[in-house]
Amino acid sequence: MNYTLSDNTRERFDREVAKYPPDQKQSAVMACLAIVQHEHGYVSQEAEAAVAAHLGMAPIAVHEVTTFYNMYNQQPVGRFKLNVCTNLPCALRNGEGALKHVCSRLGVEPYGTTEDGVFTVQPSECLGACADAPVMLVNDREMLSFMNEERLDDLLTTLKAHAK
Repeated sequence: MNYTLSDNTRERFDREVAKYPPDQKQSAVMACLAIVQHEHGYVSQEAEAAVAAHLGMAPIAVHEVTTFYNMYNQQPVGRFKLNVCTNLPCALRNGEGALKHVCSRLGVEPYGTTEDGVFTVQPSECLGACADAPVMLVNDREMLSFMNEERLDDLLTTLKAHAK
């Protein structure tokens, strides 16, 4: 499959590249990947190659960035991606239980997507809000704290209603 950057995407990439010295174009790789993901919902290998070509990087170097950070989806995900922190501080305050509860409520395994395509659930490494454990991140943008079963149920109900 061939992936072509639109003129709008190239312009957005160039605005990010302009923030760095001319010999440091590759510094914009994370921003460019975020742009691709925002436009398409995930970053395919073809998109990685297009980013690499635009930034003058080896495709493997872009792939290393995509696979290192869990904020980049490497395959299509649901409308709402729920990252539940299971790192030690959250685990000590029932982070694993929160993950199991969400998966059970939605009928999926970790990393799974609901049949209707509304939710994808993933365990996550530290989200940097240990004092608020257990925490989760919705769509890589909204941090939610103190996610007990009641709060998780309320969240799922609210998100499901917004999916219609």
